[in-house]
Amino acid sequence: MLRQITPRNARSKRALEKREPQVNENPRKTLFVRGEKCSQILQLAIADLCTIKKPLATKFNKKNQIRPFEDASSLEFFSDKNDASLLVFGQHSKKRPHSLTLVRTFNYKVLDMLELYLDPDSFRTMSQFKNSKVGVGLKPMICFSGTIFESPTPNAYTMAKSLLLDLLKGQDVQSVDVEGLQFMIHISAGEEVEGQPAPKIHIRFHKIKTKKSGQRLPRVEVEEIGPRLDFRVGRMKEAEAAVMKEALKKPRQLEPKTKKNIETDAMGDKVGRIHVGKQNIGNLQTRKMKGLKRSRDEMIDEEMTLIDDESDDGNQSKRAR
Repeated sequence: MLRQITPRNARSKRALEKREPQVNENPRKTLFVRGEKCSQILQLAIADLCTIKKPLATKFNKKNQIRPFEDASSLEFFSDKNDASLLVFGQHSKKRPHSLTLVRTFNYKVLDMLELYLDPDSFRTMSQFKNSKVGVGLKPMICFSGTIFESPTPNAYTMAKSLLLDLLKGQDVQSVDVEGLQFMIHISAGEEVEGQPAPKIHIRFHKIKTKKSGQRLPRVEVEEIGPRLDFRVGRMKEAEAAVMKEALKKPRQLEPKTKKNIETDAMGDKVGRIHVGKQNIGNLQTRKMKGLKRSRDEMIDEEMTLIDDESDDGNQSKRAR
């Protein structure tokens, strides 16, 4: 049974209500944690990723003896205390060098995670690119290149696409100004070849520049601003089907409201159905027109005809008796 927490005062009650599921959730916060052994290259990569994620990022500098795939209780504790649904854990060992583990949680429990090994030879930090950087909190454009990310069967690369999207997409916004489209993240991977090692995942960060072209539309150029990251795919832990279904469930308040008796046909036209109750046409008030009025003589003749008919019926009934 789950432990029920009873608030002792109004302050703790407000804190618990804030952590409850909301109709409009707050932006996802990322927590960067380092392991017991973390190489200098991995620390630089974590620092650059934390800079890109600001202000939705928190970085721990102390060492933590954690093994995510064996016991993730410490990461779940950090997720609960810091209200972070994404975690990036860095650790270095001889068997798994420069390991970066992406962890996604639901209800402060580990949902799924993926292990990526950073290539130290091709790694470049942001400081090694001597150019101007993008502003803090800028919404990026993310581009994936490679059919391996679109595999119909779930694998490590489809999970990497989902995790990297959640990690790098920034805040959810309703609209974006065209002037703010200055940041692009390009993620690519080659094709799988039988007998060859699994393809690496290449992540590049670019700044978009617009220059005069002598025409109405400007000339667009991209400039790499760093960091430059190349990863090899390692271990992975998929989410359970029931837990993933619960995590993807949307509240009823966010579902679009459907109008009754309104449908869209095969041609895309909107068709409406109207239900009309029974109407008493005898009491319907019509428009009185002069041309439809009967003259006074016609009305008198009609009344005399009705009287004669009634008298004839009365005489016939007496004769029958």
